[in-house]
Amino acid sequence: MDLSNFFSIMRGEIVLAAIILILLLAEIATKDKEKVIHLAIGLFLVHTVLGFFGVGEGVLFGGMFKTSSLVNMFKNILNVGVMIVLFQSAEWVKSKLKKNERVTEFYILLFSSLLGMYYMISAGDFLMFYIGIEMASLPVAGLAAFDLYQKRSAEAALKYIFLAAITSGISLLGISFLYSASGTIFFDELKPFMTNDSLITLGFLFFLVGLLFKISIVPFHLWTADVYEGAPIGVTSYLSVISKGASAFILVIILFTMARPIMELWREVIYMLSILTMFIGNIFALRQKNMKRFLAFSSIAQAGFIILGMLSGSQLGMSAVVFFLATYIFSNLGAFGVVYAIANQTGKEEMDDYNGFYRTNPLLSVLMMLALFSLAGIPPVAGFFGKFFLFMSAASVGYYWLIFFAVINVTISLYYYLLVVRAMFVRKNDNPIPAFKSDLYMKIGLILPAVGILLLGLYSPVYEHINELVGMFLK
Repeated sequence: MDLSNFFSIMRGEIVLAAIILILLLAEIATKDKEKVIHLAIGLFLVHTVLGFFGVGEGVLFGGMFKTSSLVNMFKNILNVGVMIVLFQSAEWVKSKLKKNERVTEFYILLFSSLLGMYYMISAGDFLMFYIGIEMASLPVAGLAAFDLYQKRSAEAALKYIFLAAITSGISLLGISFLYSASGTIFFDELKPFMTNDSLITLGFLFFLVGLLFKISIVPFHLWTADVYEGAPIGVTSYLSVISKGASAFILVIILFTMARPIMELWREVIYMLSILTMFIGNIFALRQKNMKRFLAFSSIAQAGFIILGMLSGSQLGMSAVVFFLATYIFSNLGAFGVVYAIANQTGKEEMDDYNGFYRTNPLLSVLMMLALFSLAGIPPVAGFFGKFFLFMSAASVGYYWLIFFAVINVTISLYYYLLVVRAMFVRKNDNPIPAFKSDLYMKIGLILPAVGILLLGLYSPVYEHINELVGMFLK
């Protein structure tokens, strides 16, 4: 094996593993945990910047690990998302974790989970995929339980790990069925065996369960609201954005490559799940008063839109999904960032607490409105174009009724997003949340999503670049 080629192809994974080791040494070497915060953010910032330059393409370990320009681009999107989470979490880490000297563990668990996602989206066979999805899931359970003095945090971790174990077991059973029918675990070699054979069909559907659970697709969504509410807000935003984005990306790769021969089968499944997920997510979001549960059901509804774009099975559909995931990451992190800033300063998480918020904190109110309008799909922000491309991809294969249902759900989502906007800008409050200032890291963590929302909405070459990379990937 050419070592230079090896390090070029796996540079992201190697650098991230090195960051984890450096943080372990820092935990031993320094007693000032605030330095660890700056070290972790600084190292990951360097890693994020390096990801945009000179990463190689190729195959390693006999086809177990694959990378391409599209995969590298999505890893960079995940890096930017995690970087925003780190900025937004810094103030919470200082105030909550420093007392308990658990600063380093937070970053190690977070980066270990991201490393698992790297392996998952670069997987060329089921073994690498399963290693990646377990590496991505197990640290999240620890992160969800990180708030030791909150019972709901421990409850969130238990619910997550129990349900993740069940769905993981179902996925493994599906993989065993696929292996018994084909004799291989490699995605490329399995493709000729993908027929309507009953064992293949059952195995593939069981395999999908693990990914549908991670994306919070109905009926595998029941954990989402409880875990999002119980986990620390930084972990919640990581789960709703980074974890969901990586799982959706590998799902669309598998559907458009390995599972293409049985497209008619999974199209029927995705069609029904998309409708159920959009309606159930939106209907339950209407009833929520806690902002974390509100955004949890909002993210379930958004997951329905994500899989809607997978129905076309074409370059247009895959490009639409990848672009929508990029817009979703910035939009959701913008909304969670405002909720995070308010919770850090006041401990308030209820929607009624936001009444009159614009009077005291106009900039945060505008950012929240921008993020919610993007999630709702209002032009000219990024979310509008993300949903437009998804609808266009579904229309290209004649799913007009599905688009009709999706438009209904966009209208429903606009209503409940406007409830938050009304609370901040219209409703009066004799004792609104007082004006406050966040630290520098939080300010950066709030500015970046706003820039991303506007850039993806107003700068069209971004979609063109994604479409070009998808075209090269599908050749």
